[in-house]
Amino acid sequence: MSDKLAFQADVSKMLDIVINSLYSEKQIFLRELISNASDACDKLKYLILTNPDIAKDSGAFKIKITPDAKANTLMVSDNGIGMNKDDLIKHLGTIAKSGTAEFVNNVKDNGSVCDLIGQFGVGFYSAFMVADKVEIVTKKAGESQAWKWISNGCDGFEISEAERETNGTDIKLYLKDDAKDYTDTIYLRHIIRIYSDHIDYPIVLELGEAGEETVNTASALWTRHKSEITEDQYKEFYHHISKNFDDPWMTLHFKAEGNIEYTGLVYIPSETPYDLFQPDKKNGLKLYVNKVFISDKVEELMPNYLRFVKGVIDSADLPLNISREMLQHNLLIEKIKHGLISRLLKELKKRTNDYDDYMKFWNNFGIAFKEGIYEDFSNREEIAELSYFASTHDLNRKTSLGEYIERASKEQKAIYYITGDNINVLANNPQLEAFKNKGIEVLLLTDPIDEFWPQVLPNYKGYAIKHISQAEADMSWERKEKKADEGSMQKLLDLMTDLFKEEVGKVVTTEKLDKSPASLTVESGQMSIHLERLMRNHQQKTAFASTRILELNPYHPLIIKLADMLQDENRKAQVEEISKIVLDQAKIAEGEAISDPSFYSEKLSDYILKAIA
Repeated sequence: MSDKLAFQADVSKMLDIVINSLYSEKQIFLRELISNASDACDKLKYLILTNPDIAKDSGAFKIKITPDAKANTLMVSDNGIGMNKDDLIKHLGTIAKSGTAEFVNNVKDNGSVCDLIGQFGVGFYSAFMVADKVEIVTKKAGESQAWKWISNGCDGFEISEAERETNGTDIKLYLKDDAKDYTDTIYLRHIIRIYSDHIDYPIVLELGEAGEETVNTASALWTRHKSEITEDQYKEFYHHISKNFDDPWMTLHFKAEGNIEYTGLVYIPSETPYDLFQPDKKNGLKLYVNKVFISDKVEELMPNYLRFVKGVIDSADLPLNISREMLQHNLLIEKIKHGLISRLLKELKKRTNDYDDYMKFWNNFGIAFKEGIYEDFSNREEIAELSYFASTHDLNRKTSLGEYIERASKEQKAIYYITGDNINVLANNPQLEAFKNKGIEVLLLTDPIDEFWPQVLPNYKGYAIKHISQAEADMSWERKEKKADEGSMQKLLDLMTDLFKEEVGKVVTTEKLDKSPASLTVESGQMSIHLERLMRNHQQKTAFASTRILELNPYHPLIIKLADMLQDENRKAQVEEISKIVLDQAKIAEGEAISDPSFYSEKLSDYILKAIA
């Protein structure tokens, strides 16, 4: 008796893409199945630590590859943890959090589907690239009932009871006619050595009458000396550990000695993972103790701002029988974490010597890395030193804080910044006009975290870090233009203050503007307009809305004209109309929505028509 079940909707879409698309590297399916088998052995190896009898009859861990040229089948077997019926439905019938929807969307714009498979947790399904049908017989360690799972990748799957003497999993692929090469032992040996030589369990190839052959070196790659490891082996281990298809941007292999000894092999990817900002995104490190896999969920092993780092940490100083809960609060884990962060930051600093190369890292992960300035108190200065920002100095080249300081004049004692949504819009913000005239560089910050890290890093190497609204009161420069009459200007301020009392708290004059008639800002020390907008966009209400200040440029011909027009009472209505346009222009320059777009569009068109009539 078997149960016929349908694939989850997203799985069906993804399988349709996998089965019906062209691939340049079909052999990756074997790497994926071997990696899954290795993970199954890792999981059981860990359970045996606390329950030695759970798999006493399964023998030494190994992965077996059995080709059958006559039947045109290929079987990948392991004696790992195995699966029960619920596991088969959960892991092979649905993909709860693997990002299959994103996979389906992204593949529309990607020429090579196989480049995406590993990124979205669908490695098993790559088997359908070469197989018309997949049959799995599996038995979970500690349970008595085995189960069979069968699917052609199109019409759902069937699950039925089966027979298997010991725990583990057999995955049998009924190969397509154009996939007969995968029964060739010479070809299989070649693929295994390329993609899976690093696997820490023997990969045994069945040779028929010639017996069996262990193909891989079967030694944990991170335990070997650097001189024994090729660049290709490092890359393939990265593919195995990350489930990604890109090559690593950085590889760091080290052995720490001292109060605590541990080995690390960690990588920084060369491409941004699709789930970098998913709320449930965890760090990408696996923890081993003397080559025994313990957990890939030790959150305390890596700070959140380095969640994109992949790899392995192996220590002989951690107790093997420690529970996962205790492990997260273990002082030794904390020491490993600090040492690992220190090594990563030092290695990143070396890479800053090549700006173009470093920008590959920064453009992929800078937005997450900057979170460390806010989160990591002990390392925030080092993280800030490694951070790069857009600035008014050169919109096409990002700058470090150190480079900013080198360019600053001797009189300047602060690093100035402005926040917003778009670099080009920020670069033309009226608030920058005084800084341009005085030759002061301003950082243009557009990431959400940029609203927060300056709050915890008020100073850097003796320079205060200030929002431009906190600039010294005297940002004026020598002017040759005519200035509005003080009496007339005061009348205009009074009129606008009353006219805009529902929208702004103050209307004042400023010496900081040059080419713009007005700008919009907030009281010093209050939440920036950009941050308030971010909170609104995320449907977060705040009880401390900032007080808007409309600043007028008393040197601008338009403002002077409006002040003069107020001397004629009959022109007051026209002054009010133009004043509304001035406020709307200030809002637009600040990235804010205007209150009445129809009015703005109609009146602006009217005045343009009059000007060109």
